[in-house]
Amino acid sequence: MQPGHTTMTNDILNDDVVSQKTSPAENSDDSAFDHPCPIRDVLDRIGDRWSLLILEALAQQTLRFNELHRHIDDISRQMLSRTLKRLEADGFIHRTIYAEVPPRVEYTLTPLGHSFLQPMQLLIQWADKNHAEICRSRRQARQNNA
Repeated sequence: MQPGHTTMTNDILNDDVVSQKTSPAENSDDSAFDHPCPIRDVLDRIGDRWSLLILEALAQQTLRFNELHRHIDDISRQMLSRTLKRLEADGFIHRTIYAEVPPRVEYTLTPLGHSFLQPMQLLIQWADKNHAEICRSRRQARQNNA
């Protein structure tokens, strides 16, 4: 690791972000690396391949695990389970377990999850509007590097 860089460790089920200093020069009180970066932390959690799709599905209605699995193409059961646990740990969704046989589990958005819907929709709209331009730029960069 280069001096001046910070390593951030995020535990899925722990909301603490641990920052480790890598050089004595970083011991100053005004180092930008002394504090966790909220946007990076949030994007690490919701910027994966599946979280936005799950949140979008739950924005419409409360769903059970199998309903979510059918709703989201190509997600494995293991990945769905892992992503749901992360979203629950971060407070975006709530998991309700009913004492029935067979057991019934439902997922719904929390107030925090609902508060994220508007920014999420803006991000989706921006991506839809600009995706073609991003793809053109990528192709151009590949051609320039070939």
